[in-house]
Amino acid sequence: MKIVSYKSGNSHRSGLLIQEQVYDIQKGGETIGVELPQTVLELLYLEEAGMETLKTLDQRIKRGLGVSTVKDAELLAPIPNPPSCRDAYAFRQHVATARRNRGVPMIPEFDQYPIFYFTNHNAIFGGGDIQVETDHEHKLDFELEVAIVIGKRGKNIQSKDADSYIAGYTIMNDLSARLLQMEEMKLNLGPAKGKDFATSIGPWLVTPDELEEFKIQTDFGLTYSLGMQAYHNGTQISDGNMKDMTWTFAEIIERASYGVELYPGDVIGSGTVGSGCYLELNGTAALQADEAGEEFIPTWLAPLDEIELRIDGLGVLNNTMVSSGSDHSLLAKKKMIS
Repeated sequence: MKIVSYKSGNSHRSGLLIQEQVYDIQKGGETIGVELPQTVLELLYLEEAGMETLKTLDQRIKRGLGVSTVKDAELLAPIPNPPSCRDAYAFRQHVATARRNRGVPMIPEFDQYPIFYFTNHNAIFGGGDIQVETDHEHKLDFELEVAIVIGKRGKNIQSKDADSYIAGYTIMNDLSARLLQMEEMKLNLGPAKGKDFATSIGPWLVTPDELEEFKIQTDFGLTYSLGMQAYHNGTQISDGNMKDMTWTFAEIIERASYGVELYPGDVIGSGTVGSGCYLELNGTAALQADEAGEEFIPTWLAPLDEIELRIDGLGVLNNTMVSSGSDHSLLAKKKMIS
């Protein structure tokens, strides 16, 4: 199934995407005589029972059940306000390349356990415009990722059981203001202000059954062979694959749930795929230019730029950077050392 959230007045509603048409889940439930909630998050809180009912509705619609479609549905993030949002660090290629570009060795702990950080769950967006402030425009970056959404509550979940806690998969763009990020991480804390202004996910939530043909079983949970690409103003700049995750989502869930409850609707990103951000791409290009004795000018996102992320089986997530027009700046307010 492909599950969406769409705008309805000043609120949002849940829908099923079937053959490029959106069907309202709550109204569809009424048609088959069952009560289904208005939002995706409420649906996920019904856990397995809710998803089974939704599967029945999906199958009935595909067989011709008379449910009217939502005309001109404006899609939002699949989970517009998730209970939490974590982002992991699962692709070794990205980590190793970024560290090499900074002139530091690969950290051995990366291969011992997965890690993640919390980002702002109240700054989650879908496709469309992303408003940025003046400080964000300094080294504004994209990050090409896969994300999962948790489908049922669990604590101390072992990796062998963890895949059953995944309601579905979606594309994530962990937008990053690198100048702000690099400043705060000098103090060995963060990322925070460099990350918390916007994370986009979408365009829909794809349930695991939709990805069966891409499935790869590992000793530590499932992964999928899903090609991942990024396009900047129509030009391809990144190419990777989900199957290259060093840490599976099952292993990430195991660590994330240790001693703490995970809740339906929690979002967990994979971290950046290899070649999936300008921080990495610029660093590699700078090294190559230096070796050739050439000048290098880095590329970053700018206002009115379009960044498009594509992942096999998950769709296309398209965002345009839009300047807020404000001149308010944290960077300009730094205290000077006397």
